[in-house]
Amino acid sequence: MGIAWVFPGQGSQKVGMAAGVLELPGARERFSLASDLLGRDLLAICSGEADGDLSDLNDTRNTQPALFVVESLLVDGLRAQGRQPSLVAGHSLGELVALYAAGVFDAATGLELMQIRSELMAASGGGAMTAVMGFERGELEALVAATEGVVIANDNSSAQVVLSGTPEAVAQVCGSLNCKRAIPLAVSGAFHSPFMAEAAAAFAARLESVPFAEATVPVLSNTDPSPERSGTVLRNRLRHQMTTGVRWREIMDRCVAEGIDTAVEIGPGNVLSGLIRRSCPGVTTVQIATAADLAL
Repeated sequence: MGIAWVFPGQGSQKVGMAAGVLELPGARERFSLASDLLGRDLLAICSGEADGDLSDLNDTRNTQPALFVVESLLVDGLRAQGRQPSLVAGHSLGELVALYAAGVFDAATGLELMQIRSELMAASGGGAMTAVMGFERGELEALVAATEGVVIANDNSSAQVVLSGTPEAVAQVCGSLNCKRAIPLAVSGAFHSPFMAEAAAAFAARLESVPFAEATVPVLSNTDPSPERSGTVLRNRLRHQMTTGVRWREIMDRCVAEGIDTAVEIGPGNVLSGLIRRSCPGVTTVQIATAADLAL
């Protein structure tokens, strides 16, 4: 039996998500560490009790560290039970949690990287992203190829992608494409596209000084879904993540090829579980979002 631990990214956060992990060992200490690093009360933000500047959980500068804290605490809970996956993968920011789960770096390093990443992404504004569902892939790829300023940022499944680029280019493709739905996302920039080049370069420079250990289990990266344990290779893959697409469809296919029959989504929500159920009918999904889920 093969088990994959998968970690959701931005969009899965919800106010109150911290309450379910506070009883876990070290939870308040990790939230305190994150709050000291950010200069604001992350636990209050997660609880919807913060006010003033940067008090919104949906601000990417809060979302990314908050999800890292919640998801990493659940990883610690699984480890304490002696559980170990066959491989790990994360969607967008979830890849950093996957690297933590694979022992590539510690929680303090992960939080520091998440803070830098979120601030760089927040500063790279001006773009747009739109989720597109129910389309013919050949038509979509042809339209994207023929339109300057737009790319497929998240290839989530055969029936769902996210486009990223200039507002005009994204709107042009969506207006020409025969699809069931096109839903603009509430984001501040064209994430996972060439428009993030400046932010990606700054993040890559920071990564150079961060030691990446060999992974204890194979990691499937957003930029390359082949299993990898080398810390050097995993760091290089993460370096390019901001400007390239999230290849989640291929990650799911690789899980099946690697003999995975159970995918455990670790974190709030069930976005990844839904994608896996629709795309990989032979794979059982499990959600672990709270300490109570660890007892099941």
